[in-house]
Amino acid sequence: MERITKRGFASDNNSGVHPAVMKAINDVNEGHVVGYGDDPFTEEAIRILKNHFGADIDAYFVFNGTGANVLSFDAVSKAYNSIICTETSHINVDECGAPERFTGCKLLTVPTPDGKLTVEKIASHMHGFDFEHHSQPGIVSLSQATELGTVYLPEELKIICDYAHHHGLKVHMDGARICNAAASLDLSLRAVSRDAGIDVLSFGLTKNGAMQCELVIFFDQALSADFKYLRKQGMQLGSKMRFMSVQLTSLLSDDLWRQNALHSNRMAALLAEEVVKIPRVKITQKVEANGVFAVIPRSVIPLLQKEFFFYVWDESRSEVRWMTSFDTQEEDVYKFTALLAELVAR
Repeated sequence: MERITKRGFASDNNSGVHPAVMKAINDVNEGHVVGYGDDPFTEEAIRILKNHFGADIDAYFVFNGTGANVLSFDAVSKAYNSIICTETSHINVDECGAPERFTGCKLLTVPTPDGKLTVEKIASHMHGFDFEHHSQPGIVSLSQATELGTVYLPEELKIICDYAHHHGLKVHMDGARICNAAASLDLSLRAVSRDAGIDVLSFGLTKNGAMQCELVIFFDQALSADFKYLRKQGMQLGSKMRFMSVQLTSLLSDDLWRQNALHSNRMAALLAEEVVKIPRVKITQKVEANGVFAVIPRSVIPLLQKEFFFYVWDESRSEVRWMTSFDTQEEDVYKFTALLAELVAR
């Protein structure tokens, strides 16, 4: 089988595992330890996680982001609740209806120009309380960074959380790219989640150099009283958990998570800087994390994709999405933009 080495701009899921993380996995690949998380490596990982988010959190490893999101909702909702989110949110667009199937909750979406919720947008769904014919608003779910590559400021999050809590709703954060958001703002992971009022966090590591390793973190332990049963029923309990735990330890011990996020953010900024020089290419969103959204001539898309794969975001307007990763190199950016310029000029 031919080895694939070319780095594209389709997704930070397409990158490999960071060498330090892979080494950590290999280093514990000997001997026996108790499975399902009752081992010293998982204990150490949770200790480190508590250094970042607080000693009173409750955290659980899961395999993927969809599992983290669905189980988060299941833990803090009833089947008659609704979940308010953006039209572009991952839970609405890219999870094949899993949140609705497994929780019974209805997704209530709102259009946004930049992927960010606001109190005004949430308010459009805040009705029907105590009316049995209407699903009861129960959760506000937001993404940090958003699916459009933008980042919530802590004060923006605080306003949303205060409003939601005032009305008895819980706030969930899809933190698949929370590392990129925190690095972009030069803040801690806690500052862009817990301190702003988030109740439960889907904490993503896979896009930041890990492999099949995410967590659900509760900032109020009362919300997680039965979560170990939900995780098992949800088929997200890992048996050889040490191989997940050491990934977190590797990324969070010496701020490797921040180095990786800063690098991928810088590569996105460089990519944006280069593509704006090309005629007929228009960037459509602020580049605040590791994603670049742009409208480019429709005819060049398939030609460009043959050399550097990426996804079309909105086919109707020829808008594409380019994602950078912890292993994206400047050379990749320059080769990509040179080819784009050449194709546009034809």
